[in-house]
Amino acid sequence: MTGLSVLMLSRYGRLGASSRLRFLAYLPALRDAGFRVTEAPLLDDEYLRRLYGGGPADRRRIAAAYARRVAALRASRRHDLVWLEKEALPWLPFAAEAAAGLGRVPYVMDIDDAWFERYAGHRLAPVRALLGGKFATLARNARIVLAGNPYLADWARGAGCPDVRLLPTVVDPARYPLLPFPGTSDGPATVGWIGSPSTARYLGMVGGALARLGTAVRLRVIGASEATLPAPLPVPAACVPWREESETEELGHVDIGIMPLPDSPWERGKCGYKLIQYMAAGRPVVASPVGVNTSLVRHGVNGFLAEGEDAWADALGRLAADSELRARMGAAGRRLVEERYALPVTAPQLAAALRDGAGPRP
Repeated sequence: MTGLSVLMLSRYGRLGASSRLRFLAYLPALRDAGFRVTEAPLLDDEYLRRLYGGGPADRRRIAAAYARRVAALRASRRHDLVWLEKEALPWLPFAAEAAAGLGRVPYVMDIDDAWFERYAGHRLAPVRALLGGKFATLARNARIVLAGNPYLADWARGAGCPDVRLLPTVVDPARYPLLPFPGTSDGPATVGWIGSPSTARYLGMVGGALARLGTAVRLRVIGASEATLPAPLPVPAACVPWREESETEELGHVDIGIMPLPDSPWERGKCGYKLIQYMAAGRPVVASPVGVNTSLVRHGVNGFLAEGEDAWADALGRLAADSELRARMGAAGRRLVEERYALPVTAPQLAAALRDGAGPRP
């Protein structure tokens, strides 16, 4: 099937990581393959700038965004397929989405976080009652669910989706030049973290381990400010803003990439993207053994899995003290990315899923 018309209902524009990586990054390959993709994001970049900056929500802007989304859903019959990021109308029940037009043509649902937990585990009983089963209904009615990791895939199968396919969040390795390590065998190693301001709170989990290493390491935080770091963080941190055009260069200032996470339902749904970024840049990693991290990190090969302060201090200390170990593990991580977590590898898989999703129901 060629010339497939796809309505792309992403949640955000380029500033939203999930939309940029799981939707927008694939557009050149899809269009080269003959797909006709119409972009219809729900929330624009200005919404995220205000959110990340701690500003109040612009209710009129959000209302206008919902009106545009409803109009897109009503016009969905002009397309062969809807390619949906998570849900069509957040905080509204599935019945409202269906009334607006979701399901009039087949849809493929993409999920890269445990968003079902946000509703099912909400502190307010009315939200749980109204929306707790929404994501399961979305998955059950989708032709295909594209899940970012096995945890999410298992959830989608349990929800009743007849066709669930793994599609990890990946990088284009060509954007990640293998830059020299900044640290030396006799100087401090730079421990790096990249992410959004809302997830910088996880750095508090490794503060004690970093403090124990003293002057052997320094911390570099990409994407969060000092105001968003957990307090107290017992080590100084150099904070730099995230920019799409400079993120790969910033990773070149890092010797070791880290991803601490608590073992809870929301975190088990994460897709480990920052680990893939570190490895694409040829950096060794240290991560909590939570969710997909246990698949990405080959303990002792491309990094270490660490649980608890002692394990974190040991792993970071070993890497900080041994530049050859950092280089060897970094090279192993880069090979893994090129083999399994690269855009040229997954683009044909996505194209096949979209074609199958638009075809006759089995």
